[in-house]
Amino acid sequence: MNIWDTLYHAAKGKINPRNISPFIDAGGVAAAILTDKGNIYTGVCINTACSLGMCAERNAVANMITNGESKIIKLVCVMKTGRVAPPCGVCREYLMQLDPDSSSMEILMDYETMRTVTLGELCPDWWGKEKMHADRFL
Repeated sequence: MNIWDTLYHAAKGKINPRNISPFIDAGGVAAAILTDKGNIYTGVCINTACSLGMCAERNAVANMITNGESKIIKLVCVMKTGRVAPPCGVCREYLMQLDPDSSSMEILMDYETMRTVTLGELCPDWWGKEKMHADRFL
């Protein structure tokens, strides 16, 4: 099994759509990330009526940061249908702000063909590049 299979199945195994309360549902989308240290973290989406929820990717990032890491090298997001989807715009921005090398993060776009893109390809001409690469922030 290659790493994309491992990540896909880690995310897919977390999908469990359910209502948490009359205002919150969760688990319809799941994500798995691979860090530069070789660890895999997962997360599920949490949707709220007040729009303070969290996408699966950001939930996985929260798990990673909680465990002392901050550099992602691969990411996969899986919908409840089993289809792979790219991160939403909010998640793309969030991911770009994590690390100076975030633009090289690989994202699985299609599980059948194993087509990938980099986060940089999804965020060309990112507004924060100059600040991220300023010496005082490295």
